[in-house]
This record gives sequence, C-alpha cells and structure tokens, in this order.
Amino acid sequence: MNNSKSIFSRYFAICSAVILISFCCLGTVLLLVSSRYFLDEKKSLMLKNARTLATYTKDDMMQHPDEWLHDVKGELKIYGISSNADYVLCSDDGYVIASTGSDINYIDSSQLSAFSQQGNYVYGTLGGVMSEMSHIMGVRFSANGPDYVMLSYSTKSAQDNYTKNIMQIFIASAVMVMIIVLFLVYFAVLKLTSPIKEVAEISKKIGKGDFSVTLPDYSTKEFRQLSNAFNEMAANLKSYDTMRNSFLANVSHELRTPMTSIGGFVDGLLDGTIPKSQEKKYLRIISSEVARLTRLVKSMLNLAKIEAGELEPNKTSFSVVEPIVDTLVTFEPRIEEKEIEIRGLDIDRTEMYADLDLIHQVMYNLIENAIKFVDKGGYIEFRFAKDNAGTSVSIRNSGEGLAEEELPLVFDRFYKVDKSRGIHAQGLGLGLNIVRSIIEIHGGQIMVKSVKDVFTEFTFTVPDPQEDSEPDEE
Repeated sequence: MNNSKSIFSRYFAICSAVILISFCCLGTVLLLVSSRYFLDEKKSLMLKNARTLATYTKDDMMQHPDEWLHDVKGELKIYGISSNADYVLCSDDGYVIASTGSDINYIDSSQLSAFSQQGNYVYGTLGGVMSEMSHIMGVRFSANGPDYVMLSYSTKSAQDNYTKNIMQIFIASAVMVMIIVLFLVYFAVLKLTSPIKEVAEISKKIGKGDFSVTLPDYSTKEFRQLSNAFNEMAANLKSYDTMRNSFLANVSHELRTPMTSIGGFVDGLLDGTIPKSQEKKYLRIISSEVARLTRLVKSMLNLAKIEAGELEPNKTSFSVVEPIVDTLVTFEPRIEEKEIEIRGLDIDRTEMYADLDLIHQVMYNLIENAIKFVDKGGYIEFRFAKDNAGTSVSIRNSGEGLAEEELPLVFDRFYKVDKSRGIHAQGLGLGLNIVRSIIEIHGGQIMVKSVKDVFTEFTFTVPDPQEDSEPDEE
C-alpha cells in the first residue's frame, strides 16, 4: 500500500498546523493578559470607589447626621451600577449598615481587621459570608467617633464571564481569519508546488525520449534557477542522444563493413571463387580488416576504462619518435597515395616519460586524423620541445583547416568534422576524445589551433618525472 503524501498536501498541512498553533498560542496569551488586565483594572477601580465612598459617607455623616444613611444607600447603588461591583458599609464590630449585593447582615470582625485606612485587597469569602470567591477591597474610616469599613467586591464569576466573552470574540474572529488564511494558503501552496508537478510531467516526457520540451522562465528565483538547469540538462541530453544515435549508426557501419568484407572473402576462399594465385592478396585484406576491427574495439574498451578510472598509465622513458615512426609505417600506403611530405623527424633523440602503448594510440589517432584531412600533395610536420612543463609534441597538417566554431568541439565524444563529406564521415568521432582522455590521465594538456585553408595543428604536453628537490644526505 502506498502511503506517500504529495508535496502539496505536506506543505498545506504544515502551513495549516503552524497557523493553528499560532492562533492557539495567541489565544492563550490573550486569555492570560486579558484576565490579568481585568483583575488589575477591577482592583484599581474598586479601591478608588471604596475610598471615594468612604470619604463621601464620612462627610455626609458629619453634615447630615439624621439623613446620611439614605443618601449613602443611594450613592452605593449608583456606584454599583456604574462599576459593575457590589458595595457594603459595615461598622467595626461587623454589623452591616448598607449593602448593594445579596443580603449580608453580619461580617465577623476578625475578617474586617485585614482592612486599613489606606485600603487593602483580600481574595476570599470573608469567612463564608459571600456565596463564592470574590475580589474584595476594603477601606477603614472614622466618623462621629466609631470606626466603619467600606467594602467593594466583585465575584470571580464576573471575571470568568469577562474572560469567557473575550475568548468567544477571539474564537469567532480566529475562525473567520483561519478560513480566509487557509483559503489563501491553499492557493499559495498550489501555486508554489505547480512548477514541481510541471517538472515531473516534463521529466516523464524526457524519459520517453522527447527532448524538445522545456520549462518556462519562472518568476521565483529558485524555480528560475531550476528551470535554467533543467533546460540545460534537456539540451545536453538531446545533444547526447543525437550523438549517441550517430555513434550507434557509425558503429554499425564500421563493424558491418569489415565484417562483410571478411565474410565475403572467406566464403570466396572456401568455395574456390578466389583463385589460388589471389589468395595471399585477399588474406592481407582480411588481415587489414581484422586489424581495423581490433583498433575499433580497443578504442571503445580504452574509453570505457578511462571513464571508469581503471586505466593507470605504466610510465617509462622512451624516444618520442618511436611511436610516430611505427604509426607512419602503418599508414605508408595512404601516405604514398596522397603524396604527403613528412617533415620534422630528423632530430636528436627526445625522451618522453609516459605509457608507451597509450602514447602510441595518441600518435596513431592524431596521425590518422592528419592523414584524413591533409590535402593531396600536402605535408605533415612534427615538432618537439622540452621546457618546465614537460615534453611537447606538435603535429601539423596542411589543408582546409577547421572553422573557428569547430575548435571547441573537436575533442567532444562522437563529434565529427564535415559529416557531409564521405571520406571525412568515416570513424566514430571517438579518436580525439580518447586522445584528450589519455593525455589528461598523464597529467598533461592538449590544444588545437587552425587557420582556415592553411593548416591544423594539435599540440600535447606530457609532464617529465618529478626529481627530488633536495640532495641525498651522505
């Protein structure tokens, strides 16, 4: 069973969870802050009103000793309504004189001892007089001799109702905001993840071999970078696929041609079609075609080893002219056919420190390339140099040369110059790529320069062996 979730559902769930947690945290903070604020404001107001009523009662007792109680009761009701609290006036011995709340007739004097003239706060029921826990402010004052206490109180349920109303308003607002935010998040995440779906769809098309598809240029920086990288990858795959198809076609042609020749000549030898006097001639042709197949397979195997990092050069010192001469002997018939002049081999012995077999293949590929493109009656010139970089070999051939735009491409795998021309279209486009790979595993470099309709020249350098910088101690 596939339990995987889409990126859209994950992002939407994460965003929704973050928003929900944020609202819960905000609601908790709001609850605590509003409850504290309500209590502080309530206590401040009750203390202020208790002091004001105590002063008013004291003055009224002094000025109207016969009518003060009626006036005070009326004032207590006004303050009770305006402040949403209850007020009690009682004597120092606990007898209640006036009250705006439930019927309270007596308060134990020991409970009243907690209140002073400055005013004090008590949380409780004053010994069970009040029906529930209350916030109580009390101010003690003296008038006409006796002491009195003016109490102002608000039940805890009033605070709870205030907090409940605040939370109801917050929850209603939060639900509305949550719906709007989730609606916006839904479309934002949908827009954010749509490029990923597009990449997945185009990847499927590329997987099926359609390399013409591309991603659009997105407005988001990260997706724009992804789009550019993806389009570049698709272009490279398209180019590689074109070269691969060309390579397969060339391999088929290169294998089919010698194998057809070999098969035809062998059949001719077996059934007697080829006369005895011509057998050696056709056997030489068969041998040449077998050598051609051997070189083809060897090139492909060497390339595979180089890519896998399995080809380690077995370096020795040898005369750099040796592999050149051996290769020229191999191509002697073609050199004579095109009347090519060979220059630059009349030099003193020049040593190179490298793998002889691999350098032989380098020389073979470069000389074969030079013979292929040299003009009839032209020349192939060799030059050698030694410097701090190592031993350098240059192979120049006269002829049509290379166009400037072709120079960066000649070492690419499967790349073939002038595909429209028959003789130049032979080969796999692997020779120069193998040459560069062999030179690179020797730690060297190779470059090409060309002047159109004049010459083409390949120069490679192989480092000399490292000598000890410090003399041996005796």
